[in-house]
Amino acid sequence: MESLGLIAIGAGIAVLTGMMTGIGQGYAAAKAVEAVGKNPDAESKIRTMLILGCGLAETCAIYGMLIAFLIIFVLGGKVA
Repeated sequence: MESLGLIAIGAGIAVLTGMMTGIGQGYAAAKAVEAVGKNPDAESKIRTMLILGCGLAETCAIYGMLIAFLIIFVLGGKVA
């Protein structure tokens, strides 16, 4: 039998993907700014790759939030 506390811990761990995504996107943005500083002519290509990469990373955070909601509302409702 699951405990409500363990369900909350599982949901919290699932939400950590949002924090890690933020760190990764910040690092990617810093490297993109550095690359534009070194090669201003390639700004459009760098911006395109940055937006694509951040969009893909953001899906990880959305999946983590979805998993957290499923843990809370689907498994949380079965705790007696």
